[in-house]
Amino acid sequence: MENLVRQLLMTAILVVTVAVSLISEPPISIAEPDAPTSRLQADLDQLVQIVGVPGAQLVVTGDGLNAQLDSGVGDLVTGAAFPDDAQVRIASNTKTFVATVVLQLVAEQRVNLDAPVEQYLPGIVTGPGGDGNAITVRNLLQHSSGIPDYLPYLNLASVAGLQTPRSAAELIRLGLDQPSEFAPGTSTGYSNTDFLLAGELIQRVTGQPVGLEVTRRIILPLGLRDTYWPLFPLEHVIRLPHPRGYHDFDGTLVDITDIDPGWGLSDGAMVSTGADLDRFFMALLSGELLPPAQLADMQRTVPSGDPLRGNDFGLGLFHRINACGLEVWSHGGAMNGFVVINAATPGRAVTISMNQLPDPITTIMHQGDMNAVADAALCAS
Repeated sequence: MENLVRQLLMTAILVVTVAVSLISEPPISIAEPDAPTSRLQADLDQLVQIVGVPGAQLVVTGDGLNAQLDSGVGDLVTGAAFPDDAQVRIASNTKTFVATVVLQLVAEQRVNLDAPVEQYLPGIVTGPGGDGNAITVRNLLQHSSGIPDYLPYLNLASVAGLQTPRSAAELIRLGLDQPSEFAPGTSTGYSNTDFLLAGELIQRVTGQPVGLEVTRRIILPLGLRDTYWPLFPLEHVIRLPHPRGYHDFDGTLVDITDIDPGWGLSDGAMVSTGADLDRFFMALLSGELLPPAQLADMQRTVPSGDPLRGNDFGLGLFHRINACGLEVWSHGGAMNGFVVINAATPGRAVTISMNQLPDPITTIMHQGDMNAVADAALCAS
């Protein structure tokens, strides 16, 4: 308990430092109506309607197009729109931050991408789900470990389930207790367990919690004033203006905004805004966070191996060629209450936040529509 308190206090100090040092910076400017933003507004309105979520916010940054667009409502009770610079739970976008920290440790020669995980996490990766002597750090970040995803084995179909947190160690064990999906490096399969292990690796190597390392290595240097790693389990409420987040439990739409389903874990804990995520992805792709060798490693891709995922897997990044021929990098994230879609090049980025996670069939059916709105923002001139 003393160690937990120490870690939470250290993170809190960094949070205060961010607030004090950046409080004077101006908010994102909202573009005046013009042809590109008018078309994007129509696209966003249509997306909200066909996906069936209460509302959405689109933020596009760079290459002469800087705009925030809102559609639908951020609060079903008051009818209020998404607030400006809305904070949302970014779910699996957290993984790109975590992968960046691991690659920074590679650049510092404290981690070897092709070393076995056993070297950094002795005795942890054992069981039917995987062997730490055969699985490398690269396999974890690339989803090529074969370790099963723990998430399908949790019951999150109720508010009580969301409010019953499990530790990283428990969830790692849950994944590793299932049969391995394939031999390491022979295929790919998206696994949240991989990134729980990546978070544990960061803590073992640095001696600090993964959230603290993300804060001091990425959030502070980039000036991401509205981005943070929550102090779970001490806080659950999103700190700054935000939309309400909803989830459909057996036909009943429930406001779960003040429940944190990320549980402070390294596969999906973080909170951010569209503007901050745009800044992060453009900085990453422009080489502000990683030396050229490590950025090249991050962008070396393999096929996803998943018929429902059209993107190739890099290390904590997804890759595709978009509708206008641009090479696009992203990750995206979804959890109960929020969906956050993004797409970026070094010169422009777009983030779309929605305040309800649609059912899986709707999500699969309209993934192309979501990408199309992001593509329209990237390709607009």
